[in-house]
Amino acid sequence: MTSFVPRVSELFPGIFQIMSGPRAAHAYLICGSRRRVLIDTGLPASVNTLIDAMASIDIAPESLDLVVLSHEHVDHAGGAPHLARYCPVAAHRLAANKLALQDEFALMNKAFSEEHEAFEIDLILNEGCRIEAGGITLEVLHTPGHCSGSICLLEPTRRILFSADTIMANGIIGGVLGSGNASDYVASLQRLAMLRLEHVLPGHGRTSDQPDSDIDAGIGKLKRLIDESRDIFAVMRETGRGHDDIMRSLRDLNQL
Repeated sequence: MTSFVPRVSELFPGIFQIMSGPRAAHAYLICGSRRRVLIDTGLPASVNTLIDAMASIDIAPESLDLVVLSHEHVDHAGGAPHLARYCPVAAHRLAANKLALQDEFALMNKAFSEEHEAFEIDLILNEGCRIEAGGITLEVLHTPGHCSGSICLLEPTRRILFSADTIMANGIIGGVLGSGNASDYVASLQRLAMLRLEHVLPGHGRTSDQPDSDIDAGIGKLKRLIDESRDIFAVMRETGRGHDDIMRSLRDLNQL
């Protein structure tokens, strides 16, 4: 069995996508004139591959100024305890709380058969925070739905959205997990639809230059889920059927 070879691509000047494992989320490295910011860290087991990938473009973990976590799930936040030795780690306050408490239902560790080292977030990010890297600005957008602590990062000059699991190419959505809910998810996507985005850099899959159609498709999937769930509750009232029917409706969202 061959080991995974990390792939680093410079998508825009100073903005690199790093693929560091088959199950790990993509990381994005922002190299501004004043700061280097890493968005997401992959799985605990893939952090050394991530570091090797950065080394291929002459970036050492010691040279990072900040790590930003898009949310608390282990495929995005798993490498953060290791990288926290080198620089501060930032996340939304709701994600930070789950990480500090090691809330297994929220972190999804066991779903990936990974052990996540306990650690606490250094910097709390809220809606409207701005990260200035020098020539590249990242604006924090709180986008609950996939989970409550989810954020996207907007680069306003080129209308680039680092969307993590909120929306991906072809309208794929990350699912409604743990602390998330479909109604908040719809509201978050409707908000993103108003931003005149030009590029979506997601946590999984390929990048997209068709954000409007991606977002519309994601909203459609979620609205169908809400309609289906309403129908299930009606059937439950009539037949006395239970919780398993609701859980069945939450599976395979992207095949709706």
